[in-house]
Amino acid sequence: MIAIVDYGVGNVASVANACKQLGYETILTDKKEEFEQATHIILPGVGSFRAAMEEIERRNLHGLLLDLAARKPFIGICVGMQLLFEKGFEHGETEGLGLIPGMVAKIKTSYLLPHIGWNALEVTDRFPTYTKHDGKHVYFVHSYQAYTSEEYIVASTEYGTNIPAIVQKDNICGIQFHPEKSEKIGQLLLQSVFESSQQAISKEESK
Repeated sequence: MIAIVDYGVGNVASVANACKQLGYETILTDKKEEFEQATHIILPGVGSFRAAMEEIERRNLHGLLLDLAARKPFIGICVGMQLLFEKGFEHGETEGLGLIPGMVAKIKTSYLLPHIGWNALEVTDRFPTYTKHDGKHVYFVHSYQAYTSEEYIVASTEYGTNIPAIVQKDNICGIQFHPEKSEKIGQLLLQSVFESSQQAISKEESK
């Protein structure tokens, strides 16, 4: 079962539908006991970094999310991906979850913002689970991007600058684009994220 974090900031219906099309049962929840029953956790998000983090704090979810990310495959989508980083600078500096080193700031490009539309992925060979998706086009809507070390960047896209599209640190993954709006390739990429994050957990447990 996939648990989608309910904190009032996310396109949860379409994310849930994408998971269901892959054959997963989903639950929208903010309850610890229901998270414990889940195989994977998804942190969705739309809107601003600051508003999303304020809602997480208001609902007393910060500590719970950190605990879950330490033990289960944990996936952030769109703004949910951005919250995985240490801080964001949308509407002022705001502390993030700090699960992946780096920050989120406005895209430095001469192109028009927001970045909206279909762009090709350039997948690094450091993450073999994803290489089959190299060159595939996915759908983006955003004005802010992650700035992080290359070691965490699974795939990037070009929009007058290099933008991380998928990031991963152990069992924690982030997707900047909208897999639920990216048709069949979005579903396949979401499946790869589920598999890769689960493999990281299994590898750690086998040590």
